[in-house]
Amino acid sequence: MKAPTPKFFKVLRNIGVVLAAVGGSIVAAPIVLPLTVVTLGGYLAVGGSVLSAVSQLTTDSNSKPDANE
Repeated sequence: MKAPTPKFFKVLRNIGVVLAAVGGSIVAAPIVLPLTVVTLGGYLAVGGSVLSAVSQLTTDSNSKPDANE
């Protein structure tokens, strides 16, 4: 749990959070959107959530945890 997350996966996690936010905004839009746009928003939300979760769980086992933690 205390192992650091590699920089690449931190970037992927941030991209996933943005995708999930954009997808959620599309799905929850107060205006009527075409079905394909709403479906695409749902896929973005799910894909972004999965990308964020997997990236958050990835750790670097080769480096030592910070002594302050």
